[in-house]
Amino acid sequence: MASAIPLIGGIPAGPELLIILLVLVLLFGANKIPKLARSTGQAMGEFKKGREEVEDELKQMQGEDDEADSTLDDDDEEFEDIDTEKETSA
Repeated sequence: MASAIPLIGGIPAGPELLIILLVLVLLFGANKIPKLARSTGQAMGEFKKGREEVEDELKQMQGEDDEADSTLDDDDEEFEDIDTEKETSA
């Protein structure tokens, strides 16, 4: 039987990592690599900040929904009192 050969291996290490770094230096030049790394870090920071803002908004919306549900439950109790009063008077 033929065994499956993975096309993509794990995380590159050793000689593979050196080849990748060499290709990056040849493509972008030694001066641009720190700038690329810095801009990538800034982009990741902005993404994280945006994600946290969305999560906070969702939590606030869930809190408002919980408060609305609790006031609706209180209103239901008032209606139950009215229903029992009608049944006893009849």
